[in-house]
Amino acid sequence: MVSDRIGTLYGIGVGPGDPELVTVKAANILSRISCVFTASSGANDHSIALKIARSHLRHADATHLPFPMTRDDAVVAQAVLENARRIVSVLKKGEDAAFLTLGDPLTYSTFGRLVPALRGLLPEAKIATIPGITSYHAAAASLDLPLVQEEESLTVLSGATGAERLRDAVMVSDTVVVLKVYRHAARIFATLEQLGLLDHAILVTRCGLEGERIVTDARSLKDGPIPYLSLLIVRASPQAF
Repeated sequence: MVSDRIGTLYGIGVGPGDPELVTVKAANILSRISCVFTASSGANDHSIALKIARSHLRHADATHLPFPMTRDDAVVAQAVLENARRIVSVLKKGEDAAFLTLGDPLTYSTFGRLVPALRGLLPEAKIATIPGITSYHAAAASLDLPLVQEEESLTVLSGATGAERLRDAVMVSDTVVVLKVYRHAARIFATLEQLGLLDHAILVTRCGLEGERIVTDARSLKDGPIPYLSLLIVRASPQAF
């Protein structure tokens, strides 16, 4: 059934892992929403974002949208379009919906890909983004570590394809955060060692979740496997941690 009213899609960042780090605004929306979408890899329906949000949901049905883990732009674009159509079908019924993301919805998030597709399919739909606490801000809080002060600069990089931009970043930034470290950890650690910055790096894994681990001696990890939810904070300026 198509309604005259078009529903609102809320892009909700649920933070890094601790349900208590979900913002009050996000929790209020989640408590009244009836339809929740969350991304999955396509291989399974596991969603950390949904697990975090569970305690704030009251009567919502959860739908897993498959986003394949591939670098093939055509495959990704097709998946985004198909998932956007599924969301649009709900909004056209006049129902509000939420799309959950880890951390913040507009920071290395699938939601950032969905928004243009949704606007193309249903320009009149209202999209409201609810910001969330990022993993690197939560990690800095766990460390009681200021990321930047005074006139210092901060660069945030994705390590999903390796350390290609790391060398440039440390030349212009006082602190560099590298997210998505796990897949190319060996290359990233090797680059840091070449730059003389391995002793200036801290690894945080599963930030805000059970099993959170902070490793200040990055050398002890450079040859071993790194958990999926891992990030590095690198102090690139002469002043170390």
